[in-house]
Amino acid sequence: MKRLAGKVALVTGAARGIGEAIARAFAEQGAFVYLTDINDGLGQRVAAELGAAGDYLHLDVREEADWEKVVERVIRQHRQLDVLVNNAGITGFENGLRPQDPEHADLEDWRAVHHTNLDGVFLGCKYAIRAMRAKGCGSIINISSRSGLVGIPGAAAYASSKAAIRNHTKTVALYCAEQGLTIRCNSIHPAAVLTPMWEPMLGEGDERELRMAEFVSDTPLRRFGRPEEVAAVAVLLASDEASYMTGSELNIDGGILAGSAARP
Repeated sequence: MKRLAGKVALVTGAARGIGEAIARAFAEQGAFVYLTDINDGLGQRVAAELGAAGDYLHLDVREEADWEKVVERVIRQHRQLDVLVNNAGITGFENGLRPQDPEHADLEDWRAVHHTNLDGVFLGCKYAIRAMRAKGCGSIINISSRSGLVGIPGAAAYASSKAAIRNHTKTVALYCAEQGLTIRCNSIHPAAVLTPMWEPMLGEGDERELRMAEFVSDTPLRRFGRPEEVAAVAVLLASDEASYMTGSELNIDGGILAGSAARP
């Protein structure tokens, strides 16, 4: 029996990177997956590769009307939503290396990062709870970050938004328990996972290799993580194996939060 057999899942930001890896892993484990994104071309391509195990829907996580429309369609077609992965997010560097530190960041840039990263998660949790209430059970998985656990001087808005996701996850977990619902809510905190989100910061050629080494120089395992490694943890949280886990946070960081690896 596959670990997610019979479950219906929705993954945001599923056109590439961690979201794509999670959608593929869910499908491999027997779930029917709704892939959502604003990059329709890439999202439709991934869904087509999943065949009968997936479908693509346009969803701008910042727009409440989009959430209403998408969740209504999921319930109409499958009569249930068992798993939601709030993965869609931005760093603030998508359109170039603009200042993102606490002193020089633009208020507009600050708000844009929170609008996607935090408002999107709030709306996702809101509509997932409503959709899952009929069955009284489900799993909400919020993708936070190692940056939500420590300060990041050069990415203040990103770190702030990911810290808020961590806290909101616990609030949702407690709320659902208080309501007598077995709707679990947990967060995953990846550190440096090599996805397209990193491209604006890595550059090309020799400079790219130097920057990659620099970004993981303080990581005990001395490498970037892989999207598939995050997806494996998401499968666990989506499955019934994690039925006693709620309000938890799981770090996938190559040991960076453990401290420093001793070297001769």
